[in-house]
Amino acid sequence: MSVITEPASRGNFPKATEGATDAVASDTTIWSTEKPKPTSIEVAREIINSTLGSLDPALRQVNIDLHSNPETAYEEVFAHKVLTSFLEGRGVAVQRHAWGLDTAFEATVGSGGRQVVFCAEYDALPDIGHGCGHNLIATSSVAAFVGAAQVLSELKIPGRLRILGTPAEEGGGGKIKLIEAGAFNPPRDVCAAIMSHPTASGARRNDGQRYDGLAGTRLISSYKMRVEFRGSTSHAAAEPWKGINALDAAVAAYVNVSVLRQQIQPDERIHGVFEVGGTVPNVIPDYTSMKWNVRSPTISSCEALVARVKACLEAGAAAAGCEISYDVAPTYQDLRVNSSLCKAYVQDMAKLGLRIEQEVQVPLEASSDMGNVSHMVPSFHGAFAIPTSPNVSLHSRNFAACAGTNEAHEAAMNCARGMAILAIRLLTDDALAEDVRRDFEMPDPLP
Repeated sequence: MSVITEPASRGNFPKATEGATDAVASDTTIWSTEKPKPTSIEVAREIINSTLGSLDPALRQVNIDLHSNPETAYEEVFAHKVLTSFLEGRGVAVQRHAWGLDTAFEATVGSGGRQVVFCAEYDALPDIGHGCGHNLIATSSVAAFVGAAQVLSELKIPGRLRILGTPAEEGGGGKIKLIEAGAFNPPRDVCAAIMSHPTASGARRNDGQRYDGLAGTRLISSYKMRVEFRGSTSHAAAEPWKGINALDAAVAAYVNVSVLRQQIQPDERIHGVFEVGGTVPNVIPDYTSMKWNVRSPTISSCEALVARVKACLEAGAAAAGCEISYDVAPTYQDLRVNSSLCKAYVQDMAKLGLRIEQEVQVPLEASSDMGNVSHMVPSFHGAFAIPTSPNVSLHSRNFAACAGTNEAHEAAMNCARGMAILAIRLLTDDALAEDVRRDFEMPDPLP
């Protein structure tokens, strides 16, 4: 079944330059015995629901395939094939290996008007699998794209929809590399970038209310680095004094950072692991490495905290007499919230009978490379709850199991319906598009 079919006689959207409203046609009066004609946005919603209903078995299989074959950052060869094949099988022309990244892809439908970009993530965590549910992110984004694309085809409205396959969110900064390659250029041409992330079910924050999802997710900045210590080997029993112990440097550095943690802000985080710690105990290790992640609400506060962390690491190296070096990964910026996008999404999800929290003011202590996108173009990074037990958290094997259930797939598809209609509203409603741009251009409040 092709996603782009011949248009049915369902009604027409106004041109994007005229705006779009949910008002009933002007010739309908309170004395009329006829049912009011459905508005254009209602017709679009019907098309999206019908399209995704018919494609649900195929999309469910995509979801299962991704969940059953987890791949880590920049190794998402199978996921790349599954997602691009699905789109190509529906008549969409896909550029594989897009923007110089082997496991990125993109496809565009429509012409003229404004542009909305759907971002799809599909990488997994080492050893845990889809403990962050990126199989559901990819499924919901692709589903939203094909649903909205069908509306463009049937109602002949101006505008462009793009699906961008973004690898390596888990530490690899795939979206940052795509930004650097020009995937979001010119930024003014992108009305909004859209995606949503699964989360565990339950109450949000401290308000005691239960929600089906969250529209406005605030996340903090993240600085990642590998730290290497170099010394020299010797016999650990016969002549240990002739060695320079790189493991001592790493251990001292870890202890120093642990002491620092007491003195950082409540919304800051520092976490690290030993990557290489030596080989055998009777040889003084001449090389060790660690991985560190430093998080803080903004880029500036994160940079200040990184300087303090590096002082701890370098003190450990100095104490052991070792050399120290850094391999820095792309820095994730804090994720901005666009209130106009959030409000529109909440309204549309209410039409599906789902209760979505509009936004949280206090950032969650997590990070995403979508944050970098949100500083370049107006962005929506929602969250949809999947059924879990109360003690299940992200980045766990239990969450990975929950992300593979039929119920989780249904939650992703409901989110896709909301994102699809949000995209259509952005293409057809001038007032909403202007509000979104105005929100984006407003300076962020000081932390």
